[in-house]
Amino acid sequence: MPIAYCKLPIACCLVSIVCCLLPVAGNSQLQWVNVDAQFQPLPAGVHVYKTESLIDKKPNIAYYAEADLHNRELDFTVDTTMKRRLTPLQYFNKNDQPVLVVNCTFFEFAQSHNLNVVIKNGKLLGYNIAAVNGRGKDTFTYRHPLGSAIGITKNGTADVAWLLTDSSKKYAYASQVPVAAVKDSFPKPSFDYLYPKTLKLKKWKMKTAVGGGPVLLQNGEVQVTNNEELKFAGKAIDDKHPRTAMGYTNDGRLIVLCIQGRFPGLAEGATLPQEAQILKDLGCNEALNLDGGGSSCLLINGKETIKPSDKEGERPVPAVFIIKQKK
Repeated sequence: MPIAYCKLPIACCLVSIVCCLLPVAGNSQLQWVNVDAQFQPLPAGVHVYKTESLIDKKPNIAYYAEADLHNRELDFTVDTTMKRRLTPLQYFNKNDQPVLVVNCTFFEFAQSHNLNVVIKNGKLLGYNIAAVNGRGKDTFTYRHPLGSAIGITKNGTADVAWLLTDSSKKYAYASQVPVAAVKDSFPKPSFDYLYPKTLKLKKWKMKTAVGGGPVLLQNGEVQVTNNEELKFAGKAIDDKHPRTAMGYTNDGRLIVLCIQGRFPGLAEGATLPQEAQILKDLGCNEALNLDGGGSSCLLINGKETIKPSDKEGERPVPAVFIIKQKK
């Protein structure tokens, strides 16, 4: 935290210093402690932080890892499965014990497949859902949102965008601004139908990407695009749950955040706006929410940070985001 020069009387300054060291409530910035020593060995440019500062006067436990996107010794990648799910620890062992493993995409339980974009080594392996069924009187209508994702180029440049994907296309097509979902009666409209020239979508050539949603930050400001992405119904964005999110800073740091939740009296989780504010306070320029709840799990060198909320422990998931140290 930067040093602030105080022009108040000494006694007032001492009171201010003491207050800064206390747990923070409400919407104030959380106080983070470096916990690298608990997760060694860590490569250069990777650090881990923990907070137990209160959120809305409620107990809270959260961790974030930051990694230098321009460190050529780090490999930012993903692993995904076909019609099956693995726990983050299983992915850790399967991938030669990488530095970081974190859950990412939303998924469908019955078929165990991703509901969001997954890109590995420039190849699309997972696709956004094409349609959301209407409800009530709109049962026979469909809405077609552009799902959001965070991507990293081979040169270490990160981007958050809203994507149109199609298995017939080599690349995802991206909008840099949120787009209202198209509403019609077609469960599977053509790519060209959903891609009017007025949208000005461009090929999104990422080496690595994972999807989720909604977007939480744009241009360093809290702007939750749930209305466009249709991820959560009603007032669900204000419910407290375990959370996973990713973002990046203008100085080239990737931020991977996990917030523990569903532990009354110990760690109660966060709302989407609260999650967004945390990422803003950490200096992110753009950020998006990923699958949360019982799926939230962040491993550093195979060690759990937050405690997963499922009583069984780590939930099996069909995809994870990974940071490896190149050999």
